[in-house]
This record gives sequence, structure tokens and C-alpha cells, in this order.
Amino acid sequence: MDGCFDLMHYGHANALRQAKALGDELVVGVVSDEEIVANKGPPVLSMEERLALVSGLKWVDEVIANAPYAITEKFMNSLFNEHKIDYIIHGDDPCLLPDGTDAYALAKKAGRYKQIKRTEGVSSTDIVGRILSSLKDTKTCENHDDSLSLPGNALKGSQSNSAHISQFLPTSRRIVQFSNGKGPGPNARVVYIDGAFDLFHAGHVEILRSARQLGDFLLVGIHTDQVVSEHRGKGHPIMHLHERSLSVLACRYVDEVIIGAPWEVTKDMVF
Repeated sequence: MDGCFDLMHYGHANALRQAKALGDELVVGVVSDEEIVANKGPPVLSMEERLALVSGLKWVDEVIANAPYAITEKFMNSLFNEHKIDYIIHGDDPCLLPDGTDAYALAKKAGRYKQIKRTEGVSSTDIVGRILSSLKDTKTCENHDDSLSLPGNALKGSQSNSAHISQFLPTSRRIVQFSNGKGPGPNARVVYIDGAFDLFHAGHVEILRSARQLGDFLLVGIHTDQVVSEHRGKGHPIMHLHERSLSVLACRYVDEVIIGAPWEVTKDMVF
């Protein structure tokens, strides 16, 4: 499976989870910066950051850097012969080149194409919209703070956010799909780290990797939306609690999460 994987989110993770379920090993191609610019516009994250995010997912076995945006005959033969690929996977949303042709036409013609269901309620475009909306609302509040109590202004504020409210509905089944489903062993050394983990990025992957190296089982606490907002200000977090929880659970270094962990570690938590 290939993709841009820019501003990686739980929708990307769920796509790769579905792809892995179709076989034994999952090889992921990460499209180059140049190819993204030519076909979609400039990416937000660099190739190195996107590679780190994809490599950090628990369902990914191998990563191919600088993959082409369209599956060319040369690249397809390389996948089949050098990487021993059996099937090329993509979501059920259309992927068209600038000239309107199907980017996966050759794979379909060869009978080596399979399709998975797109995860509804999130996209990289949606996340950019949330960021811009958050910045706009924060600036509005700073300039008109004393007038926000008026019903008219409050209504305007809610309307400006409404277009970018998350459509994600958390279910226990989705959390189970992302979870390892295993607890620590009897003599395991358990490591705990907490944070907001908003807009999950390459730095998060690195700190979770480092934390996991300190023990046998990594438990991650994820702060509530209210707590994050209190400490980081209005407009935060961009991703809500359950979205952030899935992004953390998808990381290969994480064994379990506490959804809604407190900001401070208390004695009750330690003992």
C-alpha cells in the first residue's frame, strides 16, 4: 500500500491495519515530496517525518521511501519481483492523476489490486481546516474577549467551529482493533509516560520509542480535551481525546493507554 501520509492520523493507521489483515506482511510506499507537489500541492511534513510516522505503526513491516504517486509498469514490476508483493491495496475513494486517469489502473489490469474501506470522519485536509479554524477563533477571542458573553457573538464563535468539528464516533470495537490486547507479564517492568499527543508526529514516535526501551511494557496516559485546553490555551487540542488515543495506540512501541489521564501523577497512581 502507498500514500502521502501527510499529517498522519488514525484514518491512515486504520487503512494500514485493514491492509495488513489482507496478508502476512505489509510493505508501505511513502510518496516523495516532489511527487506530492506535482500531483497535490506541497506536503506539510517532510519525507523524513512521514517515514518516521509510517515506520512507527504496529502493522507496517517494511517501508519504501520515495514511491511514485502513480503505479507505473516499472515500479509495479519492481514490487512484484524484488519485494515479492502479491497485491497492491488502496482505499475505496478514487485516486486520480492530474489528467483524470486512475493511478491504480495498471494494478487493476494485472488482477493484483485489492480495495479497503476508507475511514470516515477525518482527512489531512480536514485537519488543516481544524488548525486554521483554531487559529482564527483564538485570534477572535483575543481581540473580542469582553464581548464573548453576548449571545450573538457566542453563536458566531460556535458557527466558525462547526465546519471543523470532528465527525469521529468512538466505539469499543475500534479501540479493540487498535489495541495489543495484552497486559504486562508477572515480572514485567512497566514504564509510564503521559501527554496530550495532539497532531501525532515524528517527535511523539521517538519519545515513545525511547520510553519503551526503558522497560518491558509501555503504558501511555492521554490527557482530556479540557485539561489540554486549560494548560495550552483555547484552540487546543486540535484532535479530540479518542482520536488522539487511537493515534497513540497505533504506535508499535505502545502496549496500553489510559484515556483521560490526569495532568499530574499522584500517589494513588504510583502505589
